[in-house]
Amino acid sequence: MDVDISTILGCSLGIILGGLTFAAYKLGVLYQLFHKTETKSPRHGGESVAEVLRTHGVKFVFTLVGGHISPILVACEKVGIRIVDTRHEATAVFAADAVARLSGTVGVAAVTAGPGLTNTVTAVKNAQMAESPLLLIGGAAGTMLQGRGALQDIDQMSLFKPLCKFCASVRTIREIVPIVRKALAIAQSGTPGPVFVEFPIDTLYPYHLVSKEFGVKNPPKGLMGKIVTWYLQNHLSNLFAGAWEARDASPLPVDIPQATNEQVQRCIELVSRAKKPVILLGSQATLPPTPVDDIRKALEELSIPCFLGGMSRGMLGKDSPIHIRQNRRDALKDADLVVLAGTVCDFRLSYGRVLNRRSKIIAVNRDKSQLLKNSDMFWKPTVAIQGDAGSFLHRLSKGLKGYKCPEDWPQSLKQGDITKEKANRAKADEKTDLHLNPLGVLHRVDELMAEDSIIVADGGDFVGSAAYIMRPRGPLRWLDPGAFGTLGVGGGFALGAKLCRPDSEVWIVYGDGSLGYSVAEYDTFTRHKTPVISVVGNDACWSQISREQVPILGSNVACGLAFTDYHTVANGFGGIGYLVGRENEAELDDIIKEAQRQSKEGKSTLLNVLIGKTNFREGSISV
Repeated sequence: MDVDISTILGCSLGIILGGLTFAAYKLGVLYQLFHKTETKSPRHGGESVAEVLRTHGVKFVFTLVGGHISPILVACEKVGIRIVDTRHEATAVFAADAVARLSGTVGVAAVTAGPGLTNTVTAVKNAQMAESPLLLIGGAAGTMLQGRGALQDIDQMSLFKPLCKFCASVRTIREIVPIVRKALAIAQSGTPGPVFVEFPIDTLYPYHLVSKEFGVKNPPKGLMGKIVTWYLQNHLSNLFAGAWEARDASPLPVDIPQATNEQVQRCIELVSRAKKPVILLGSQATLPPTPVDDIRKALEELSIPCFLGGMSRGMLGKDSPIHIRQNRRDALKDADLVVLAGTVCDFRLSYGRVLNRRSKIIAVNRDKSQLLKNSDMFWKPTVAIQGDAGSFLHRLSKGLKGYKCPEDWPQSLKQGDITKEKANRAKADEKTDLHLNPLGVLHRVDELMAEDSIIVADGGDFVGSAAYIMRPRGPLRWLDPGAFGTLGVGGGFALGAKLCRPDSEVWIVYGDGSLGYSVAEYDTFTRHKTPVISVVGNDACWSQISREQVPILGSNVACGLAFTDYHTVANGFGGIGYLVGRENEAELDDIIKEAQRQSKEGKSTLLNVLIGKTNFREGSISV
């Protein structure tokens, strides 16, 4: 067989040229032929980050400072973005989460490399499960030093990929604008959630500083020395090539799934025929693009009884005739149609077992996996819609103009509410063996708090009671961790809430256990002039655990705390603390009013309320 030498040589040359071209592309040599590296420019990558955030309407960046991210913080401050530094990185993420929930935009937190980022993991996971659009900015070791033992250098991308919708590591300064832009759009699209962008330190500082780190004092001699020197210089030039060329930093379109017209029409028909319909609202119902006030109006026009959970608490105000707070299990048993508007059949609905198999079920959720969770076992949707719950309710109401739910149905459920809450109120008036009745304390706070108050829930037993007693006055006035049940959200959530609503009272309802996670943020409240009011249910115990551990296992081990002087701790951080016990119980109302007055004057306050045990959580509430 004859061999064509010229063909072989031609193929070999093509492969070599192709390989060289690919190498030149990967090393940025080709890009540098057409884009200038401005070695004299004092500009830095932090300015590019700040510009994208500014054009997206970001007002706050929460942080715990570190050298890896200093250029971002300084640049953001220069363009008018407020930098709010906290005492723990988790708090910075929780605060960003709260801003996302209350503002309808992306919350932003920036933390330093390594331990700075690992400290945020729980808060990022909480945001993922709460479906909050959040951008986490993280510092990192320099591009040339990753994996080589640099300070605080770990594989951060692998850590956050399971937690975030999108993860990216910036490799050159010219990538900053498009990557951050893309991340912000992804955070808000589909099912909202956290995104993570890693910034190696050499992508953030100016050329003249970075270039000093690339100099080799004693390069190898000969050809190898020349190759090393060229490689480092090329890497440096590629980092900054085209860095300051004009780029579009404006927001990209956000993709929000919507119900089809056919699906909405099918649901209109189902609702119009129902005699005992019920709507269960979850947090997704509060997401943009439909304003919460429009959703509230749609629900009122439908006049269908509603159970509200998560961020949707307060959607119907304080005393709506269609807001049902008690006996949910019984209502679902009797209902002939149930609308799950952003509500998931997880543990909160007994995995779907509380739904009547004879009921027609309309399920609406942006996330397909959440939409159909446990439908293979305990329930089946009549109509399953992967779409935005708020927009769906608005369209449903429009399609049912003139429809009114049969009045006897919501009235009967409301009567059950009245009966149950009357019994619960009687329990609040009972004397406990020691200290104050926690139910009575919560009722007093609920009755005295301002109409514009935002309630932050952070705890177990005490907060579980508060969820049934305290009534948010309007939409987006209740913040709890969500499905993950995370303790420690209080300080961060309250900080974000006060910044979003500076004229509103912000109340944190703490258990004494959960307070330990974020009490140091009283220092943050003081420094940043963000006054909040905390009510701490202090029973010197992890009571939610003890309540079952002791009767089942016969031991209170690890559940006991102390009646700690948390009010003194608040004083030490610049706040004002009050101790409330049996001795000054009669002054409780006056103390609450004084705390409100101090809040108006810019002081954060903490009510350390010594509470006794009740059997309220052991059967007097049903869901």
